[in-house]
Amino acid sequence: MSTIASDTLTDRQRRIVTCAREWIAEHSEAPSVRELGAAVGLASTSSVAYHLRRLRERGLVVQTRGQPSGRCPHCGQ
Repeated sequence: MSTIASDTLTDRQRRIVTCAREWIAEHSEAPSVRELGAAVGLASTSSVAYHLRRLRERGLVVQTRGQPSGRCPHCGQ
């Protein structure tokens, strides 16, 4: 599970990472926050965002559809 030891993640964080990877493999695109939440049993998008933020703080970025990339839409930088 990347360079982050999987034993340092909570069960829900592991499920989010696994579901996101499986979604991308199946649909060839990242899930939306709502789709990811539904897949792991979270109804609140803010709960999903919280877990995504905690994962990002640990160095593990889970891409979601509609999430800003932080790049300029015109030049890509």
